[in-house]
Amino acid sequence: MGNQRVYNFSAGPSMLPLEVLERAGAEITNYQGSGMSVMEMSHRSKVFQKIFDDTKAKLRTLLNVPEEYEILFLQGGASSQFSMAPLNLIGKTGKADYAVTGNFSNIAYKEAQKYGQINLAASSADRNHTYIPTQDQLKLDPEASYFYYCANNTIYGTEWQYVPETNGVPIVCDMSSDILSRPVDVSKYGIIFAGAQKNMAPAGLTVVIIRRDLAGQELPYTPLMMNYKTMIDKDSMYNTPPCWCIYMLGLVLDWLESKGGVPGMQAIKHAKAQMLYDVIDSSKLFTCAVEPGSRSDMNVVFRTGNDELDAKFVKESVEAGFTNLKGHRSVGGMRASIYNAMPTEGVEKLCDFIRAFDQNN
Repeated sequence: MGNQRVYNFSAGPSMLPLEVLERAGAEITNYQGSGMSVMEMSHRSKVFQKIFDDTKAKLRTLLNVPEEYEILFLQGGASSQFSMAPLNLIGKTGKADYAVTGNFSNIAYKEAQKYGQINLAASSADRNHTYIPTQDQLKLDPEASYFYYCANNTIYGTEWQYVPETNGVPIVCDMSSDILSRPVDVSKYGIIFAGAQKNMAPAGLTVVIIRRDLAGQELPYTPLMMNYKTMIDKDSMYNTPPCWCIYMLGLVLDWLESKGGVPGMQAIKHAKAQMLYDVIDSSKLFTCAVEPGSRSDMNVVFRTGNDELDAKFVKESVEAGFTNLKGHRSVGGMRASIYNAMPTEGVEKLCDFIRAFDQNN
């Protein structure tokens, strides 16, 4: 490929906006006259404190985060929240509800069982996670301390199109792969968390949005660094936060605002996804197993039904300037992850490639 950038359809870490990378590159050795890189400066310095405060303020504005919610910039990846959420919340009743609609919600469900009585409120495993359960399919425990679900399932290509009604039970939601791609009514949630490496920043930052009154009820053996109250009290700086990633998030939020904010991005991302689904649905070779109404706008999964032909498609796609279209090893086929930073042009060219492959095979 030489110096040419490819269209990177990776499920994560994903591509970042070119404008963001160029801006970061221009500031990498000397951030705004400070004489040093953001990667070198103290997290206690006034220069970094401003980066931190500005980034938090931008995120609060773009997501309309109410004042009674705290925004935390943590480490450990979204997977750390599989333990952190139950450690901090389940103590209220010793019970929690989980909806399992894919790989990561299943891992979270199993992890939570270490800390209390976990009710499987819904599962889509009966049809290989090709659909999202409807509200009337949720078997909710009125004594649950919280209800947990994963908004978008990267491996199986499904996405929740509604916010579950839980009759006042706080909702904990993993939004790692669709945060900032559509408007969210934060007030309907107790906790929203997301790993940054899909729609926000490089890997290494985990964003947690938590209603403050939910903190301070942690189990007695909760590790210090996994206590939400500790992190709220110290404004995410009990220890050194992921400084570079927080800086990069700020740049991505500036870019997002230039695209019309979250509502503007919603229109762009849905148009990209619909274009790709239309090509797949009209193909003679390719199919998408995900049921209409449950399809993800972020991760489009498809296959031919022939493993050799799928492998040929992936091989030729690399030669054509596309990368990471091979499906997850647990399901096979292909997967195009079209997060916010994927330009419309990339999806258009992928559609052309799919049509040509369809005609020639």
